[in-house]
Amino acid sequence: THRCKEERRVRANDREYNEKFQYASNCIMTSKYNIITFLPVNLFEQFQEVANTYFLFLLILQLIPQISSLSWFTTIVPLALVLSITAVKDATDDYFRHKSDNQVNNRQSQVLIRGLLQNEKWMNVRVGDIIKLENNQFVAADLLLLSSSEPHGLCYIETAELDGETNMKVRQSVSVTSELGDPNNLASFDGEVVCEPPNNKLDRFCGTLYWRDKKYTLTNQNMLLRGCVLRNTEFCYGLVIFAGPDTKLMQNSGRTKFKRTSIDRLMNTLVLWIFGFLVCMGVILAVGNAVWEREVGSLFQSYLPWDPPVDNFLFSAFLAFWSYIIILNTVVPISLYVSVEVIRLGHSYFINWDQQMFCSQCNTPAEARTTTLNEELGQVEYIFSDKTGTLTQNIMSFNKCSIDGQSYGNLTHLESVLLSGEKLDFTPFNPLADPDFCFYDDTLLESVKVGDSHAHEFFRLLSLCHTVMSEEKSEGELVYKAQSPDEGALVTAARNFGFVFRSRTPGTITTTEMGRPVTYTLLAILDFNNIRKRMSVIVRNPEGRIRLYCKGADTVLLQRLHPCNQELMNITSDHLNEYAADGLRTLALAYRDLSEDEWEAWAESHRCADKATNCREDRLAATYDQIEQGLMLLGATAIEDKLQEGVPETIAILSLANIKIWVLTGDKQETAVNIGYSCKMLTDDMTEVFIISGHTVQSVRQELRSVCLCGWLYVHFLSLHCSPSPSNLMDNISGEFALVINGHSLAHALEADMETEFVSTACACKAVICCRVTPLQKAQVVELIKKHKKAVTLAIGDGANDISMIKSAHIGVGISGQEGIQAVLASDYSFSQFRFLQRLLLVHGRWSYLRMCRFLCYFFYKNFAFTMVHFWFGFFCGFSAQTVYDQYFITLYNIVYTSLPVLAMGIFDQDVPEQRSLEYPKLYEPGQLNLLFNKREFFICIAQGIYTSVVLFFVPYAILSDATQSTGVPLADYQTFAVTTATALVIVVSVQIALDTGFWTVVNHVFVWGSLGSYFTIMFALHGQTLFSIFPSQFHFVGHALSTLLQPVVWLTITLATAICIVPVLAVRFLKLDLKPQLADTVRYTQLLRQKKRKPVGRSGRLGARGGSRRSGYAFAHQEGFGELITSGKNMRLSSLALATFASRHSSSWIDTLRRKKHTHTPTTEAALPDGLDFTSSV
Repeated sequence: THRCKEERRVRANDREYNEKFQYASNCIMTSKYNIITFLPVNLFEQFQEVANTYFLFLLILQLIPQISSLSWFTTIVPLALVLSITAVKDATDDYFRHKSDNQVNNRQSQVLIRGLLQNEKWMNVRVGDIIKLENNQFVAADLLLLSSSEPHGLCYIETAELDGETNMKVRQSVSVTSELGDPNNLASFDGEVVCEPPNNKLDRFCGTLYWRDKKYTLTNQNMLLRGCVLRNTEFCYGLVIFAGPDTKLMQNSGRTKFKRTSIDRLMNTLVLWIFGFLVCMGVILAVGNAVWEREVGSLFQSYLPWDPPVDNFLFSAFLAFWSYIIILNTVVPISLYVSVEVIRLGHSYFINWDQQMFCSQCNTPAEARTTTLNEELGQVEYIFSDKTGTLTQNIMSFNKCSIDGQSYGNLTHLESVLLSGEKLDFTPFNPLADPDFCFYDDTLLESVKVGDSHAHEFFRLLSLCHTVMSEEKSEGELVYKAQSPDEGALVTAARNFGFVFRSRTPGTITTTEMGRPVTYTLLAILDFNNIRKRMSVIVRNPEGRIRLYCKGADTVLLQRLHPCNQELMNITSDHLNEYAADGLRTLALAYRDLSEDEWEAWAESHRCADKATNCREDRLAATYDQIEQGLMLLGATAIEDKLQEGVPETIAILSLANIKIWVLTGDKQETAVNIGYSCKMLTDDMTEVFIISGHTVQSVRQELRSVCLCGWLYVHFLSLHCSPSPSNLMDNISGEFALVINGHSLAHALEADMETEFVSTACACKAVICCRVTPLQKAQVVELIKKHKKAVTLAIGDGANDISMIKSAHIGVGISGQEGIQAVLASDYSFSQFRFLQRLLLVHGRWSYLRMCRFLCYFFYKNFAFTMVHFWFGFFCGFSAQTVYDQYFITLYNIVYTSLPVLAMGIFDQDVPEQRSLEYPKLYEPGQLNLLFNKREFFICIAQGIYTSVVLFFVPYAILSDATQSTGVPLADYQTFAVTTATALVIVVSVQIALDTGFWTVVNHVFVWGSLGSYFTIMFALHGQTLFSIFPSQFHFVGHALSTLLQPVVWLTITLATAICIVPVLAVRFLKLDLKPQLADTVRYTQLLRQKKRKPVGRSGRLGARGGSRRSGYAFAHQEGFGELITSGKNMRLSSLALATFASRHSSSWIDTLRRKKHTHTPTTEAALPDGLDFTSSV
């Protein structure tokens, strides 16, 4: 068993051998309960809520007749109701998880058993089985690819569920097994695989295959992981290595956590404190009881004896203690928890019903999938976002280009519509054009039509220099299968401008140029990789001329140009700067003519490098480098990875609300950085964008420290020139820097000894982008911030690779997008567009937090005001645990008289309208700082409640003790006092809720005044003759309501008590508003004075010149290895499948001005550094 942890041994077609190791089956389980465990586990979870345990304890006390002064049903009914509602909700959630698990576990798979292919459910597949996969099927478990329908054991897969990338990847079987294409041969295969134990690393696999006394090395290139989809491959066979929970997908999925809000946790603490307070009051009153019974009560023993079993004053005090605990328990009534759940449910429905978060294109409304986290939406400080499919649409479109110093395509979509009315129609000029292709600048089409040689050569390069496969379904109906969407966009552009890529063989490329078919001989493909950042092809045209065509990152290509290109290079560089500033993905294009001798000499050195046994890659790279020199520049392309609508605006507004956004993506660094610029997370005004890409612990630590040092020097410099206060230093850092970190570096940064350094560095930066990260690393980053910053985190994503991040964050948001609904199923909230996030947080989240805080403050206030009267009365009733009020008033106070007005406030209240919430993002900050309900606010509410109770007890007590009716009969009786105090209490708390309500609706009016009316109606009914005649022993207050409330002195007493309670509150609020107004108060005030004048917003101009510094807009989501596959002819048999179609061009207007709003009150300072450096403190 010890060896099993170190390594895994799997023998093909031998279940008996593999079962010895007790490997996990392929059955997965994401649910929390089953039929047997549901009740005990769910009740255990619910009784972790301190309040539920507290109410259970009270219920037990109320069942003891000697101490119970209230009947037990007042507690058991609401407690059972709360537990049942929560249990039903949890059971429903888990039922859907079970349903989803069953659906996956019961998928069918073809398993090779005793030489025959048999249909088996996924959950019955075992480690060591050989299974057959067919085109478009999901991979059932982590498989070692044995053979496929394609030559050389190749197959194509899509890994969207694992890493979010939708481009195809290629996998290849070990050559010795690729010939076992027949089930009979596979049935006799008995190879043994020894490999690493289950882990979560998606890009690594290390193992060895032992077969026929030989051993073969296995890598990730030989593996098909669960969650992938087989594409463009008729069938393949694989050997199950990891199954079920051991698969890399499940190892990355993270555990389902029970999420609770910070207010929930605070309430648990407060309930404990209140319980402690309750015990103290009980002890004080019990001591009072003991003293009174000993000193005074003993004098009345002859006609007021103790009830059995009481036989001495200490036992009497003991029983009084428990009686008072029951009477005073209403400081935390169970109706609090019922009300909180109702309010949260109401807020969830508001999110579901919000028409402005409804996407009409995909007919998807926003959905609150949980009801327990709404107010935490108003406290978010960190957002962790996926990139592909969340910020972008993952649709590439050919947007602009520069040919021979002339820039084309500079029209925006809006300008083009105004000028020419519609996009260019290519079909009259070119019958093979793709009708979905959008381009608006007709000058480029004209220059191609008139035969501009540079334009022709430009598009000829695009039609030849690529690794795209073409399929012609019918004459002229072409389908391109590109390994990356960038390649597809470029080849489609060439197709529309008359240079149509038709087909290829290992040695030829056939195109149609301006209607004329041309076949080129493909001499070599100089393949792309992340170090070279370029690819080239060497072709011979029909006339026999040999030419090398090269495309790649401007940073590497411009260094390889012939000196005569200097002037053109300067112009093209300016164009590239402009394209990069617009957030477009750029490539530079160049060519070189080769003589026959040059080609022969190079081909020989290339053959030698290709056959080298050691350092083959390095030698090939050197030969490629040798020929890619002295190039002639043709121009540059600019591709738009279309952002989702409104992404830059949303990010800008959320930044103004002091929310930090981190992008965590499985995509490569260049792509991620370019999207960072597109959506305005990164700007050219930033002092520095730090890139951390070290491969060792030491190099990562060194890079992190250099970031810290740079930040410190910059802030130190600012402090010398501007003398800011120390508290501003961190703000200055956060305004200037961005951090980009790679996955392999992040793995080191997340280790225990470096995580603190990483967190402090990253949090001092304005923007953080983590690229090439695994799903589990996404979750680890979220956990790290939760652990070190104690801030509320929100994760948003759309793919299965985002699930662990969504589960880890306090709030998980799923985008119902291109990549299935796994993310939505794991999320707490879902909608279809990233831009709806600003509304979810700044409107719904802020209001939910505000309403919940106001609700809690008022609730604790009204209950302390109500309950503490009993405490004061204890000193005047011989500490006998007699209640001040009629017992029906005690029962109805929280259920009828005061429950609905506070519910209406908790559901409908607003401080400012929704438009203002979005206009003033700073209004969001009180939630992040937790200012509206915390321990301090709680004590203020309690103090106000206790003050009210003192007034409500002593004012009527003092007045009524000497008062008489108009007939001369004294008013100093228990019933009159009870009715007066109860009426004063209901009036005071009703006036208080009227003052607290900021936004009146019809519902508020009906509930507030209706509750007051219901009090008088019910009181007259309960004190009337009818009920007394039916139940004479139950109603002791017969006729008292009328007799008491007819006395003017009673109404004067009530008025005086109300004034003494309310006037100080009004005074404090007026002073606070006048001397220390909050931002919300100011916004309300300005709204009352006048409507805000709206200035027309023009389209922002292009970013200014960069003064010599430039960043590359290069990004190319491409993989090494495809060039070699094409020239070897291995992948020439591809079955038909259309890939992405290219949607119409979408253009966003950027709102750079919003960034400036952030510092409207903080003057920026400019100062020159010595030695000509110029640092500008800018927004």
